[in-house]
Amino acid sequence: MRFQFTTRLARVFLARSTLLLGLVLALPFARAADRAVWTWERESYAMVGSPAAADEALRFLQGKRVTTIYLYADAYRGRNLIAQRPELYRRFIQRAHGEGFKVYALLGSAYLRTEEYVLPQRRAAALATMQRVLSYNAGSRPEARFDGVNLDIEPHILAQWKTQKMELLRQYLDLSQAFMTLKRASGQTLSIGPAIPFWLDGIELEWNGVTRPVSEHVIDLYDYVALMDYRHRVDGSDGIIAHAANEMAYAAKKRKRVVIGLEVTPNELSKVTFNHLTEIDLERAVAQTERAYRDSPAFAGFALHHYRGYRRWLAGQPAGLGAGK
Repeated sequence: MRFQFTTRLARVFLARSTLLLGLVLALPFARAADRAVWTWERESYAMVGSPAAADEALRFLQGKRVTTIYLYADAYRGRNLIAQRPELYRRFIQRAHGEGFKVYALLGSAYLRTEEYVLPQRRAAALATMQRVLSYNAGSRPEARFDGVNLDIEPHILAQWKTQKMELLRQYLDLSQAFMTLKRASGQTLSIGPAIPFWLDGIELEWNGVTRPVSEHVIDLYDYVALMDYRHRVDGSDGIIAHAANEMAYAAKKRKRVVIGLEVTPNELSKVTFNHLTEIDLERAVAQTERAYRDSPAFAGFALHHYRGYRRWLAGQPAGLGAGK
């Protein structure tokens, strides 16, 4: 009787184990890479301003395996909470750290027209944004400090890009150098890097007496880059893996890091976004890209653009095809 019970129990255990193993193998979501999300003005201000909004956002992000929040930390609609109400950021960041997140200050804004920061007349305003973050960190306890900075300054948005591209790129590099000079002067160790389009590796530029692809100049200057690798195809010459290859190889040589950015918000060009696809499609692309780059010392995970758009996209998923709302 004891033998029969033990055999029956073993069969049940084996059957359940086999079922669980099958489910795990079928899941497209298994991955070890870090995952960040860009969080813009309105949502960031809501998170730092309301403990209830923070709780809800952090629960959602944990459910989506997000590990880093790019949290907007500049002026918005007449307020500048990082300067005027730093205690709000301290409360949120300390809470997020307690939940296992890293928090980067996100500097860049359509509201502030930060694409203009590369222009000489906007240089002081640009440097002031970085200095506010450094001053905030210097005045905060370790558990409430930003872990890094993500810069979103895109000179290619400017109207004069078509006729002054090279000059704008030199000004962008000059500004980048000035940002990193501020960091070194502060003595802080937070990681600073910009969001850059993948096609910068196709533009050769002479800067400070050295000619090389703009992407390489940028990687040389910063601690990491977040590569806006906005494609929904993984393979092929116009795919995510191929577009990250040059940056990944150069960053590995320079002991820098590359975060691969993916888009989920609507776009006129369907190839740049997962918006018309499902969450399962996104997760499969993430898993495939990670398999391609996980052995690279430069690979630093993924970043999704952006928090509000990501949630809207998930809410619109066909029944049964998403991995939760």
